[in-house]
Amino acid sequence: MAHAIWSGAINFGLVTIPVKLQTAIRTKDLRFNFLHKKDEGRIQNVRTCSVCGKDVAWDEIERGYEYEKGQYVTLSDEDFKRVNPEATQSVDIVQFVELSEINPMYYDRPYYLEPEKRGKHAYALLREALVAENKVGIARVVIRSKEHLAALKPNGDALVLELMHFADEIVEQDTYEFPSQEKPAPNEMKVAKMLIDTMSEPFDVTKFRDKYREDVMGMIEARAAGKEVPKAKIKPSSRGKVVNLMDVLQRSLEQSKGRRGEGASQSEEKPRRTARRKRSAA
Repeated sequence: MAHAIWSGAINFGLVTIPVKLQTAIRTKDLRFNFLHKKDEGRIQNVRTCSVCGKDVAWDEIERGYEYEKGQYVTLSDEDFKRVNPEATQSVDIVQFVELSEINPMYYDRPYYLEPEKRGKHAYALLREALVAENKVGIARVVIRSKEHLAALKPNGDALVLELMHFADEIVEQDTYEFPSQEKPAPNEMKVAKMLIDTMSEPFDVTKFRDKYREDVMGMIEARAAGKEVPKAKIKPSSRGKVVNLMDVLQRSLEQSKGRRGEGASQSEEKPRRTARRKRSAA
């Protein structure tokens, strides 16, 4: 059983719901060490001063903010404690908004809010009210001494607290160049919509997996067992090639229809095989 990050409460109006903040993400990144090619010795991180060139111990290090080139304001642990947000261990809802009002780009990381036994009824009430009104709560919360903006959202039986980026953390779109004046031809639009239609199906996240991670782990296991790993086939890049967009759309549509047809044939064949087995058994 995972340990709660903290036990606190959801506060909205005068209502207090005791909850535990639980992680909702299981990170499965592969972690590697840097080794010396010659003897596979671990490479250590060394802290070296750029002025005197000597190695520096942790107790001789302080933090500094470079406000001008080469000019720093230094800060101690006490300085940080003075401005640290108060760790109230509570989710303080400040307003409710329509779910559609929030640009998904603002979402960052989800956490489960698990109710304490004495708060289950109020928890369920808040969850069902949010569902009925199609609203989410906008809240402030402190996690690990850092204040966050967050959205409180119903998700099945759970209430999920999704940490959000502040407005000034999102890069403005006009920083980059996007084809705002580009208009597709009607025939291209028609085929593109047909392609989207043939590729549309209900979303099932369990159908997807981290194939790159699986391949890397397979290579590691093979190497550890002393086996040869076959060389990967490099797909030739089409970058820079001039293509006829309409031709590519048409070919994509035909390919997608072919795959859908194969899928339908397989699904039809399954009940036929089942029926044949039943007749044989009889």
